[in-house]
Amino acid sequence: MFKLALGAIVSLLFILTPASAASTEARPQATSVKKHTVKKPARRKVQASAVAKERPRIAKRIIVLRGKRSVIYRPVRSANFIPIRTAGDVAGLNLTRDPLALASSVAFVLDQANSEVLFEKNANVALPIASITKLMTGLVVVHAQQDMNEMLTITDDDVDREKHTSSRLRVGARMTRGSLLHIALMSSENRAAAALGRNYPGGTAAFVAAMNAKARLLGMNDTRYVDSSGLSSRNIASARDLAKLAVVAHQEPLLREYSTDPKSVVDASGRMMHYSNTNYLVASPDWDIGLQKTGFINEAGRCLVMQTMIQGRAVIMVFLDSKGKQSRTADAGRMRRWLEALKPPGVG
Repeated sequence: MFKLALGAIVSLLFILTPASAASTEARPQATSVKKHTVKKPARRKVQASAVAKERPRIAKRIIVLRGKRSVIYRPVRSANFIPIRTAGDVAGLNLTRDPLALASSVAFVLDQANSEVLFEKNANVALPIASITKLMTGLVVVHAQQDMNEMLTITDDDVDREKHTSSRLRVGARMTRGSLLHIALMSSENRAAAALGRNYPGGTAAFVAAMNAKARLLGMNDTRYVDSSGLSSRNIASARDLAKLAVVAHQEPLLREYSTDPKSVVDASGRMMHYSNTNYLVASPDWDIGLQKTGFINEAGRCLVMQTMIQGRAVIMVFLDSKGKQSRTADAGRMRRWLEALKPPGVG
């Protein structure tokens, strides 16, 4: 009986041993399969990364169509937006060549003393003028002899709903009319310009009418205004017209001072706010600038109107539809060097 039991145990051991061995041999294969499955996701990750690099980048733009705000998406090859054609480009003005290779599609230079035209390029074409508009805004305010110490309040009506630009002036902020005019001319503050127009006798509509009436009085026949800030592309003028405006605006000491201050601190409801000039040339010792205004919206390109002294000659410079942030001031430099190379006034 004992021998039968012992035999059964030994037989059972022989039966189980192959199964155990098979189980041990299967482990390396399972490990191998496991390693193989780990590598596959890694390859997929690399492929996904490569596909992501090939995908075009998408640029988001906000546009206004028939008064309604819309968002559009466009593929771009770089982080920059696709260049937008200006009104000057549409008119083909960018194809005009000139001896100075200016970056501006429009240029006009006038001798302030005798009205002699020193340089012109597409000077009779009416184009969007962006914030150059604020020069007329300032002229209307000054000629109306409005109280510069009167406190005005920024309201929701002054918020830009044309181009949806931002502003450091909060709704509810209170400032003097003089401070609003200062930062409108110096820093091109849009809400400040809107508030100036809104606080004119009769409101914004009456102010815009006064701007257009002043333009007609000055013989600016190619000019039309629809707002006091220049955010609308429907504010248009020719370079010749803007030179006429600059000549008259230069006669006003307040406009000369406010437009050429390099920096200023203004009080907005007890909050001291620092502003800088949008034209860095006013702080340059190489320039003697008596009046200036810059402007930019997509439809207008970069714009600049400036009164300056060159070799004792007072000149008015106008540059419209310039491409690149520094191109308008670079064009002013080119024009200055060209004028310096000419014979002095009254010689030969």
